[in-house]
Amino acid sequence: MKLENLNRTEAFRYMGHKSGEIPQNINKLTDECESRLLSAITPKYVYSLFDIENTPDGVSVKNTPLVFKGKRISSHLNNCEKCVLLAATLGTGADAIIRSFESTAMEKAVIADCLASAAIEQVCDFAETEIQEKLSGLNFTWRFSPGYGDFPIDIQRNFLNVLNAQKRIGLSVNDSLILIPRKSVTAVIGVSEHDIPKGRRGCGVCNMRDRCEFRKRGTHCGEGR
Repeated sequence: MKLENLNRTEAFRYMGHKSGEIPQNINKLTDECESRLLSAITPKYVYSLFDIENTPDGVSVKNTPLVFKGKRISSHLNNCEKCVLLAATLGTGADAIIRSFESTAMEKAVIADCLASAAIEQVCDFAETEIQEKLSGLNFTWRFSPGYGDFPIDIQRNFLNVLNAQKRIGLSVNDSLILIPRKSVTAVIGVSEHDIPKGRRGCGVCNMRDRCEFRKRGTHCGEGR
């Protein structure tokens, strides 16, 4: 896939700019950063549908070694018979641009980082729309990623292995469980033939809630939509 533009509104929100006119100098820098990113990123995603079942150890993803542990992910997948595992990345280009700005222009580095964060969400939104179109007639939860709430992040390696993500989209995880490239996302989407009640989401389930800069500013990161 290819992104023609980046979600600047979301990026400005990540930067801490409230609704209203954006300063001219910030708009100019954002133009430059967006142009650099669009020429360098290579958005890719991969996903697969699996049957799931509840077990004493957690939610088991059938025919894989994955068992999702944690009350939040169990609640998220409650009444779902299947789930989609999704992995998405912007590729190494975004990381390279952010690093280059960090050594020469920190303001541009911050803007580029926020634009890239908005971009990877755009990729996930695109993938999610495709999934729902392919599985028309079914019902879906919102995306829930390892590291949110009490969903352990140490599942990342097996998660990527199940999707063969390194070979298919160049996505891996390092020993600190950080996704490489950094501007990447993994997520679980519950799937059911039955109606799915709108689950609780947002700050209440996030493991960053006690140190989140968005909450300090009286807003949120987007997961509460």
